[in-house]
Amino acid sequence: MINLSKYIDHTLLKPTATEMDFRKLCEEIYQNSFYSACVPPFYVSFVKELLEYGDAKVCTVIGFPLGYHSTEAKITEAKKALADGADELDLVMNINAFKSMAYETVKQEIKVLAEIAHEKKALLKVIIETAYLDNFDIRIACEICEEAGADFVKTSTGFAPKGADIEQVKLMREVLPSNVQIKASGGIQTYEQAMAFIEAGATRLGTSSGVAIVSGGVGYSSY
Repeated sequence: MINLSKYIDHTLLKPTATEMDFRKLCEEIYQNSFYSACVPPFYVSFVKELLEYGDAKVCTVIGFPLGYHSTEAKITEAKKALADGADELDLVMNINAFKSMAYETVKQEIKVLAEIAHEKKALLKVIIETAYLDNFDIRIACEICEEAGADFVKTSTGFAPKGADIEQVKLMREVLPSNVQIKASGGIQTYEQAMAFIEAGATRLGTSSGVAIVSGGVGYSSY
């Protein structure tokens, strides 16, 4: 039996979320022993303080949700998040540059962000937004992330037309070496879905339906 809670980044990235919603998120993390809280950069320090009496990590997003920020903007955002106490950074790949086949530009940006994260003993997860990629693209994106030093490759932001896909996760696991992990996210709402993604090769799940998943219910959010 796996401890499913420890696979879950309990996520709240809704634009309408309030301070009370983030307090509730942290209560649910304490109650269910989720691995981390994944929250907007603005709330990193707030959530870090709320979680100081537990072992949950604080995760935040960089260049979210479209990824086309300048590298300088992403660097500034990442440094601020780390200073505020973030343990993990979920970076949106520059999909525009990737689609333009500017692969070296994409790789160099990820490399810089990985170095910034690792200098502070933090992890870097790169969101490649699989909804916009075919299998050939996924292979290239995974190779770029590996070469750039990413710790995880993540499927989705949850803001694209489609979230995590089992077959795409299997492909990612086939392409990536064992030292680069996979985070599946977007639309994972049930225990059965969560277990299927883990069996496909994911070692982390990004979802706002964590409580429903571990209690055998059905979540309601697309993220």
